[in-house]
Amino acid sequence: MSRVKIGIVGVGNIGTAHAFSIYNGEIDGLELSALCDISEKRRSELEKDFSGVKIFSCYEDMIRSGEIDAIIISTPHYFHPVIAYDAFNNGLHVLSEKPIGVYTENMDKLFEAQQRSGKCFCVMFNQRTNKLFKEAKRIVDNGEIGEIKRSLWIVTNWYRTQAYYDSGDWRATWQGEGGGVLLNQAPHNLDLWQWICGMPKSIYAVCKEASGHHIEVEDDATIFAEYENGASGVFITSTCDYAGTNRFEITGTKGKLVLEKEKLTVTRLSCDDREFCIGKSDAPSETEQIILDEEYNGHRNILQNFANAIIRGEKLISPAKEAMNELLISNAAYLSSWKNKKIDIPFDEVEYKSILSEKIQKSSFHKNINEENITDKKYSSRWKTKW
Repeated sequence: MSRVKIGIVGVGNIGTAHAFSIYNGEIDGLELSALCDISEKRRSELEKDFSGVKIFSCYEDMIRSGEIDAIIISTPHYFHPVIAYDAFNNGLHVLSEKPIGVYTENMDKLFEAQQRSGKCFCVMFNQRTNKLFKEAKRIVDNGEIGEIKRSLWIVTNWYRTQAYYDSGDWRATWQGEGGGVLLNQAPHNLDLWQWICGMPKSIYAVCKEASGHHIEVEDDATIFAEYENGASGVFITSTCDYAGTNRFEITGTKGKLVLEKEKLTVTRLSCDDREFCIGKSDAPSETEQIILDEEYNGHRNILQNFANAIIRGEKLISPAKEAMNELLISNAAYLSSWKNKKIDIPFDEVEYKSILSEKIQKSSFHKNINEENITDKKYSSRWKTKW
């Protein structure tokens, strides 16, 4: 295969940006062949913007049309695994927007379908292509700062206005979105946290619902994590802080990493701090700064990697199996906050889904809806790593 015919289901802001990127020939090997949206108004707009591209109102029809080899899923979250499952059963490669789903229960069936199909399964964790995060992972993986003792990520610059939440009836509700900042904005950071620092063994979290917006779900969350080696981690995120912070600090036994303001500061000790503690009189250190000195578009990078994986067998940057980890963390955080107790990972997935279903059934939340206008025909700055 030299070219991949691709379709997109859910052509809102991010789906539109993907569509124009592919349609304009910015991704080698990808050809935009089909688009699908349930909105009649949106389909009419797509017909004008994308000449020669098939337009569908039903994703099942697009999947079975024979027009596409692969699909990009950019619908509300609950549909991500449902559409992916159908796509695999019909022999398509899948790239899903984050998160991979709302809850982890029954995800094994999705991966069984992928394995049977033999097709690629990728999730749009575009920030993995950022130079600073890639370098931080390399340093940690190589043991350059020793064994991790502690991590702290304050990422509170995901600010969102009330107008953003009012742009769709699915946003910021348990039924429509399944969660708030942990499930919509911060999955990128949760993914990078576990990608670099590893998976925790337990979570204790406080998730504040509607603390700064007229919404139903959390817009502020703090997670405390414990790891098998005794390390601890803290993750703080919010969409309420206009003057937000993005600072990620990782302390190891042989040094420290700090990512902030478009630079990575690396401090390396001359020996393990435990060796210094019990005898050495001095432990000299050296500091290096790595600057984000390159323009990059993470979305295009993931799309290109997806195309290369299908055509040439290139290794996926963000395989779906790894994307499960951030969902495990966010689900554990919600469960911890709902039950006000520490939650071990893995946790009771059936209990999680049961409590979520109960919250949906008991919901009486209503908000004023001002339908979203599709204005971003290119990738918006709000989807990039913000410092």
